[in-house]
Amino acid sequence: MANAASMREEAETIAVRALAFVAADPELLPRFLAITGIEAQSIRKAAQEPGFLAGVLQFILAHEPTLLRFAEETGTPPPAIAKALRALPLGNDDHERST
Repeated sequence: MANAASMREEAETIAVRALAFVAADPELLPRFLAITGIEAQSIRKAAQEPGFLAGVLQFILAHEPTLLRFAEETGTPPPAIAKALRALPLGNDDHERST
């Protein structure tokens, strides 16, 4: 079983690939920028912020055609993308519940 550090490193690798995928697509990039409110020249700086890479994966996962194309082009199974999201800071959607 992989330890948390290696899982996070693998998740970051997938997220960076996803960011490159989005940045290289002339239709996806403007949509990503509009949704996030980030300016194109600020992506590098934003990528250093906690939660940014999780946001990239959320963007990919939110649109099935985009998810399937990314998965095919990178050879990354969709379940691995969802798993990567949960391994990143601010990517886990588990919330504490009061009992």
